[in-house]
Amino acid sequence: MKKTSRLTLSIFIGMIAGIILGYILQKTHPNDQEWLKNFSGNISIITDIFLRLIKMIIAPLVITTLIVGVAKLGDLKTVGRIGGKTMIWFISASFASLFLGLIIVNLLRPGDFMQIPVPDSHAAGVVEKANMTFKGFITHVFPQSISESMSNNEILQIVVFALFFGVATAAIGKKGKIIVDFLDAVAHVMLVITGYVMKLAPLAVFAAMASVVAQEGLEILFSYGIFIVEFYGALILLWLLIMLAGFFVIKKRSFRLFVKIKDPVLLAFSTSSSEAAFPSLMEELEKFGCPNKIVSFVLPLGYSFNLDGSMMYMTFASLFIAQIYGIHLDLWQQITMLLVLMLSSKGIAGVPRASLVVIAGTLSMFHIPEAGLILLLGIDHLLDMGRSATNIIGNGMATAVVSHWEKELVQERPGIEAIESTGTLIPIRKE
Repeated sequence: MKKTSRLTLSIFIGMIAGIILGYILQKTHPNDQEWLKNFSGNISIITDIFLRLIKMIIAPLVITTLIVGVAKLGDLKTVGRIGGKTMIWFISASFASLFLGLIIVNLLRPGDFMQIPVPDSHAAGVVEKANMTFKGFITHVFPQSISESMSNNEILQIVVFALFFGVATAAIGKKGKIIVDFLDAVAHVMLVITGYVMKLAPLAVFAAMASVVAQEGLEILFSYGIFIVEFYGALILLWLLIMLAGFFVIKKRSFRLFVKIKDPVLLAFSTSSSEAAFPSLMEELEKFGCPNKIVSFVLPLGYSFNLDGSMMYMTFASLFIAQIYGIHLDLWQQITMLLVLMLSSKGIAGVPRASLVVIAGTLSMFHIPEAGLILLLGIDHLLDMGRSATNIIGNGMATAVVSHWEKELVQERPGIEAIESTGTLIPIRKE
């Protein structure tokens, strides 16, 4: 059994065990709320440790991966118009995915079915955030000390510094290679640490579910089903939006593309990994008529910068957690959150469970309890299946559209042989 499958199974077992324990304790201590509160407080130590370790990863992971990614994007100057057109599509698709998720989660409000009191340690932060002015936000974006930003996990300030550093590194040419290599090595070390931390996820889920069910009862689980159904409904709308956007560029062939890439989509869905579908997606896109040079450039870049399903999930999950705790975010704050997610998610290509890291940093910025993340870990695999399939659809459409813009999208080539990849592929991710 693969490591990812073992972890998913372990998280599922931990969730079920936590639900059972919480239910038993609630039934054996029906009138002793003080005891149940103390139990929840004690067992949540495990969850707190896990969350602290996740937060420990955020700053070094984002800063290293984003600097390396931006420095390598300096090569787009030599690629010229293809790189520019590709990034225009990626940014537009990312924004559309996030914005659609924001609209739907506000209309359906799935978090209202799982109301949990805000921990005392976050109450002051919520009030403080609500009073932030436009001037305060703008000045807060720019760091006055990167060490201070990293120590406080100010993810947007880290992104701003990384963007400057990455562009400057690319500007000095060959002299910057040693910096890129070093930070790339640090990023790989952080990926290994991320794997170590994720091994604690089953225990964290067990503790979180036992704590919640012991205090709130089994009724709280009803909202999980609501969240899953509403999220998949939102993904279907996103698929239609991607198809419609493709139709304006490649006309009726956008519908044909959906049929053509059905096998990679099903593979990504069944394995919860868009990485697993990468080779077959490349082959199907070349059969569809996309030239190899564009497929080899756009598709790997898309695996890092154009994860439409993951984008929607991050918006959905962040606002869902805010709704769980009854935290109201006004329109300006929600748009700000959307922009933060759009920027910060670009720097974590190749990171396992990357959405968890981005959401953790975003919640911290908006003073929303990160403990809400643990409530989603138990169903993360089911959600990952849908967002992985959506990532395949989004990247397939992006490749076809860029090929058309370059006037190199030809008729389908059903007899094409297996692809021989050219060039070096940048790291790709599992979501």
